[in-house]
Amino acid sequence: MALIKVTYASDVMKRQISLSAYIPIDNGQPRPEYGYRTLVMLHGLTADGSSWIRESDIEAMARERNLAVLFPSGENSFYVQGLAPNSDYGELVGREIVEFARGLFPLSARREDTFIGGLSMGGFGALRNGLKYADTFARVISFSAAIHMFEFEPGDPRRHMVCHEDMVMGDYAAARQTDRNPAVCLEALKARVDAGEGSYPGIYMICGIDDDLIDANRSFRDRLLAAGVPVRYREGPGRHDFAYWNANLPDLLDWMLADEDRA
Repeated sequence: MALIKVTYASDVMKRQISLSAYIPIDNGQPRPEYGYRTLVMLHGLTADGSSWIRESDIEAMARERNLAVLFPSGENSFYVQGLAPNSDYGELVGREIVEFARGLFPLSARREDTFIGGLSMGGFGALRNGLKYADTFARVISFSAAIHMFEFEPGDPRRHMVCHEDMVMGDYAAARQTDRNPAVCLEALKARVDAGEGSYPGIYMICGIDDDLIDANRSFRDRLLAAGVPVRYREGPGRHDFAYWNANLPDLLDWMLADEDRA
């Protein structure tokens, strides 16, 4: 498994962007006919693209599965269009980085071979952008998503804002009506699916029952199910940490790579 770090000029961000990637070019397995299946893996709040590399077991698991993994850095953006110009982190991870990496590495260009995942803030980003860019991603894996921002009204203790996360969104009442809100992305995709113009990605969500985000994950799971999205959801003993995420990573990866839907 080769760990590659790249800097390129981003059209979306109008500046240099860094990207790390695991590419399974030296693992002794044959290259798939259409190129390597690819997972865009998003980090959490206060972290960067190196957190999955440093703290998880994903390298060995990706090598075993002949899987390429891209690790963009999203700052504290929640992977949405920011309030400042040239700050559309959603388009960055939902379109541009995928297209850039396909041109640089031997990756599959097929939707069915392209996936997005993330933890905490990255789980929010994976759900939001997996729905908004459903033509890019066939599957979404979400680890303890920080989906609380729009699931509950300000003042609700279940909203559990600890790092002023909502500052990236602007005015709450206005932002919740925009596609910064994953529920709005869900509604837009449902309209497309109902019109026969698209399809839902498969989604697998997990969250520990000792995590303050458990109520928000349950709430968004119910939204997805009500819309008819194929969702697999699991919860169990666990906190908001890599001990829980690492323990569940193999099952989520195996589901993601399975040929059949297993919601």
